[in-house]
Amino acid sequence: MAANQSSDHGIDENTRLYHPYQNYEVPIKAQYLYKLPTSPEYLFTEESLKQRRSWGENLTFYTGTGYLGGSVAGASAGIVSGIKSFENGDTSKLKINRILNSSGHSGRSWGNRIGIVGLIYAGIESGVVAVTDRDDVWTSVVAGLGTGAVFRAARGVRSAAVAGALGGIAAGAVVAGKQALKRYAHI
Repeated sequence: MAANQSSDHGIDENTRLYHPYQNYEVPIKAQYLYKLPTSPEYLFTEESLKQRRSWGENLTFYTGTGYLGGSVAGASAGIVSGIKSFENGDTSKLKINRILNSSGHSGRSWGNRIGIVGLIYAGIESGVVAVTDRDDVWTSVVAGLGTGAVFRAARGVRSAAVAGALGGIAAGAVVAGKQALKRYAHI
């Protein structure tokens, strides 16, 4: 759809020509082509300096991936549980029904739990970034610590403290693994 042209049409390096009717046999003159920027557009210059998703995108991303991953993992665990619950004399219809019921129930519950963990993590991380105005490893560790503590707060202080410590360690390990992957894997 976009075609880079030389400077004989007055195009610089930061724009590209866009022809909306390129795939159609319509005689359109070159003067009606649109000059689109090649870089993202921002309303304020401060937004262009930060290489980060917004809090809403962050919230949607973590919640959605958590729900999807939890649903797949829960469905897998439900399949195993459904197969283990087979009894002698079950027909194939009954076996399939057991597997579907078990995987559906486990997938929903795991997806909801992990989706909520993603929701809490995204909210805490966005809040920490808004307050401290920086995004580094410690932001993720604090968000993981807070997420674990909030997720298990209803089970008591001790459970919340243990879950918070595990959440902080897990978030730190994920961020360290991501940085190591970027450094050594060159993906």
